Amino acid sequence: MTIVGVHVGLQNTSVDELRAVWRRAEELGFGWISVWDHFYASTGRPTDAECLEAVATHAALACATTRVEVGSLVYSVGYRHPAVLAKAITTIDQLSGGRAAMGIGAGWSRVEYDAYGIPFPDVTTRMDQLEEGIQCLRGLLHEEVSDFDGKWFQLKGARNEPRPVRTKLPIWVGGGGEKRTLNIAAKYADGWNVPFISPENFAHKNRVLDGHCAAVGRDRTEIRRAVNLGLAFTEDSLRQQFGVTTERVRPGVLTGSHEQMLDRIGQYVDAGADQVNIALRAPFDMDALEQFSDALHLS
Repeated sequence: MTIVGVHVGLQNTSVDELRAVWRRAEELGFGWISVWDHFYASTGRPTDAECLEAVATHAALACATTRVEVGSLVYSVGYRHPAVLAKAITTIDQLSGGRAAMGIGAGWSRVEYDAYGIPFPDVTTRMDQLEEGIQCLRGLLHEEVSDFDGKWFQLKGARNEPRPVRTKLPIWVGGGGEKRTLNIAAKYADGWNVPFISPENFAHKNRVLDGHCAAVGRDRTEIRRAVNLGLAFTEDSLRQQFGVTTERVRPGVLTGSHEQMLDRIGQYVDAGADQVNIALRAPFDMDALEQFSDALHLS
């Protein structure tokens, strides 16, 4: 069964507005709500800095909802030490009554690293940090005691107590890099997420992930596969939501009639998607989300 979720951006909005969006999405029948992890807006512009912090809003999401799975897509290992992150996610799982999930990625938006004086190493180093970080997270979230001796992270008899409510809190990897990201997902992740790509591209990357799973002896069905998609009934709505990133996200936007949108979702499901998330950006078009929910008969 395909899960339909909502992924809510934290830029150019308020906590009160976010709470209203989260609660309405839950009322409409969506099964997943997630936040992103940025310090600046996702445009990459050094003056575009209005963005709420992710761990705090993830906790608020857990407290504002009662039913949905509450996730993050995805935390950046470049400024989130995995041990500190594991403690935060465990607390969020406690706050939600066992509904938390978390994602981790290598980070990409250099503007926020530079602005805050956080090192932004080359892509190979960031991928090495991701591969070490997710192993630390698996140990801390899935095991009673963890030891890890890496170049970037070390754990020595580390305990994460109290334990998460979920016995195996899901860990997602975000990104579409075929050599490293999908290989790391195959080895260590419970879920894989990629945003704004076409069904054909999703199918291709899904096959690459399957290949990595086969190479490491992993059952492909152990990894939930998700895609984030925009939702815009009109061109004006699309540009209002995504601004300067419109052309970059266009391959992964649902548009047209209800029937066309449903057909497009079917293409992603046929391509291997277990989950489809509607990526919302302020100003939030809740009328469009309600129409979409009605078309899918979610509630």
